[in-house]
Amino acid sequence: MKKVLLFSLAAMMLVLSTACKKDEPAPAAGNNNSNTNTGVEVQGDITSSTTWTASKKYTIKGFVYVKSGATLTIEPGTVILGDKDSKGTLIIERGATINAAGTSAQPIVFTSAQAKGSRNYGDWGGIIICGKAPVNLPGGEGVIEGGVNVSFGGTDPADNSGTLKYVRIEFGGIAFQPNNEINGLTLGGVGSGTTIDHIQVSYSGDDAFEWFGGTVNAKYLISHRNWDDDFDTDNGFIGKVQFGLILRDPNVADQSGSNGFESDNDGQGTDATPFTAPVFSNVSVFGPLKTSTTTVDANYRRAAHIRRNSRTSIYNSLLTGFPTGLLVDGSKCETNATNGTLKIQKSILAGCATNFAVASGSTWDLAAWFNTTAFTNTTLADYTTLSITDAFTLNAPVLLPGTGSVLLSGGDFTQAPLNDAFFTAVTYRGAFGTENWTSGWANFDPQNTEY
Repeated sequence: MKKVLLFSLAAMMLVLSTACKKDEPAPAAGNNNSNTNTGVEVQGDITSSTTWTASKKYTIKGFVYVKSGATLTIEPGTVILGDKDSKGTLIIERGATINAAGTSAQPIVFTSAQAKGSRNYGDWGGIIICGKAPVNLPGGEGVIEGGVNVSFGGTDPADNSGTLKYVRIEFGGIAFQPNNEINGLTLGGVGSGTTIDHIQVSYSGDDAFEWFGGTVNAKYLISHRNWDDDFDTDNGFIGKVQFGLILRDPNVADQSGSNGFESDNDGQGTDATPFTAPVFSNVSVFGPLKTSTTTVDANYRRAAHIRRNSRTSIYNSLLTGFPTGLLVDGSKCETNATNGTLKIQKSILAGCATNFAVASGSTWDLAAWFNTTAFTNTTLADYTTLSITDAFTLNAPVLLPGTGSVLLSGGDFTQAPLNDAFFTAVTYRGAFGTENWTSGWANFDPQNTEY
């Protein structure tokens, strides 16, 4: 959770007016999005509907704003580079639309402009989308973090900011100021009319995905080797998410404490409405601890940290390999759990150094709550019991559970939050059954990919 702060335009980096430099078109990219064309430099504001084509390569320089009323369309197979010196960032403002619909064979890739082998966390900013859906900030809106001086939130839960589908976001995530960073993908007040589907965020210098309020739903999300938190939910986010994969690098974590899930109602844990109450199902969290003796960065914390009056629910999921498995933090969250507005059910906790934690001084029995018979949760001592070949080879993970794995059964979609047309009812727990939905479009070794 980061504070939502106001910044004036004078405090930002100078953004130049739009300029373009074109070379001869190259052939459309294939699955690896290889493209030799140096293409087009993009700066400043996009004020009318624009299409970026796969025959060109685009470089984002500075803060690039898609203004209200404009649509940015990006063709399948297009490569977009983020400039390192200016910390290039793409911002979709309220009332603007992005139509970035890649395919499994031709994903759209946002990545570092640095050569392969030289890319790093925070080489550029990331993607920020702001919408008009409700948030729980005073006055019903706020200014999105990252220093871009753009507002988010409103009164339209069905607001449509467009489509992100089969998109990779690599080597973004920067700290504009302490506690005010740009994430890999930031979603502020984004409405349920928006499509978020098959998105991979890799090597972000901050969070992978952060939702500030809004109602947008999402499927098939990958958080790969990111710096801070993976799925961060704040300020009244009430969307639904199914099929998520989290893979952590044991050597990389943030000084603020890196978690798989992190969730707050707001920064002060108030009763502001709408409450942060997302519903997650079929998420696999592979933390840094492959075994109890794995050496990991000391800043690693929890597979799930639910705090500050959040009402997050997690179903049919796998939480594994963190120093602490689950922290339900604070008396308000404990009350939410006891009252059934905060739920973790049909899920597996495995291979964590400590399974459960509560706030200092609390006497609430989190283990007893988690192990309530009706919740049908499972606690396992180590990762090997899951019968997954190797999720910890981070540049080539083997993710499917083997025959007889406890993950292949126990999935349940009969309860009210999951008995919804958005969710795909499956019998397995975690992100995968017998099909690897990352195949074809995901890239687990972007450092060595020629773009």
